Amino acid sequence: MALPQRCVDVLQQRWEDQRQSRGDAWSRSDLDFASATGAPFDAANVRRDFRNAIQRAKGVDPRDWTPRKLRHSFVSLLSASGVPLAEISRLVGHGSTAVAEAVYRKQIRPSLQSGAVAMDQIFR
Repeated sequence: MALPQRCVDVLQQRWEDQRQSRGDAWSRSDLDFASATGAPFDAANVRRDFRNAIQRAKGVDPRDWTPRKLRHSFVSLLSASGVPLAEISRLVGHGSTAVAEAVYRKQIRPSLQSGAVAMDQIFR
């Protein structure tokens, strides 16, 4: 999955800054996303860092958001904007649309609706 170049640049710089500041305490890792010591993230790391990041967003209560809710919102917005289900599945890292259909049934309803509308037009 591709990230905007600005995101890649910021992440690479953050990773390099952490690696240099930790010196010998840095765990050797080829992970794109790692804890401050270079170790793999666990769920608690992700939630904590996510909440810390969104605290700076105006009008957002960090207690109301989780990475999971953000992911579901992402799927909802793509679906409501008419992005095909296959593309949504690819963007969220699913190998097939079946997984996306099962997990995001409520969020992809607009995509499924557009398919029904298209079929109505074809078979008038």
